Amino acid sequence: MKTDFDILELGQSDLRRIAEPVTDIQSTVFQQKIDALIEFVKQRGGMGIAATQVGINQRFFIMSSHPNDRYPYAPDMPATSVINPEIVWHSDAMEKDWEGCLSVPGLRALVPRYQQIKVRYLLRNGELVETEYHDFMARLFQHELDHLDGKVFVDRVESSLDMMTESSWRSMLTQQSGDNDK
Repeated sequence: MKTDFDILELGQSDLRRIAEPVTDIQSTVFQQKIDALIEFVKQRGGMGIAATQVGINQRFFIMSSHPNDRYPYAPDMPATSVINPEIVWHSDAMEKDWEGCLSVPGLRALVPRYQQIKVRYLLRNGELVETEYHDFMARLFQHELDHLDGKVFVDRVESSLDMMTESSWRSMLTQQSGDNDK
């Protein structure tokens, strides 16, 4: 299975499709899709990728959190397949934070997300996971789940004033980092 996927971008209708549930987790073809997406997200240094972003119309995504220059506070989480995910509870509290996306290149935005969520999903071996995510991991989960529902992060932005180009965002981060060193 190839790992050099073409990323669907904003404006391509397939990015807005609602993904179909995975019905045969143990099939060789499905397991190969998981392997390919895990390899792809590792190659790209990404935090996650939804199957729908690469034209696979199935309800699964990969979460692969790790600290990097964009998200230095991100926790470590090995690449994990999240199959047929659902949020079963969420806090009332929401928080805005910066997000970007491979499907919306060159743009960053402040996106409101629930700070705490309880979720249910299957792993690639069919094991049921019921867990809670907070803060960054809750944001990552919600971002990827949105893709499976045909949404992208800009759909959740409250004001166009909460958006900026990637280069402006990086400049802002550099400036904030310099201010913190003082």
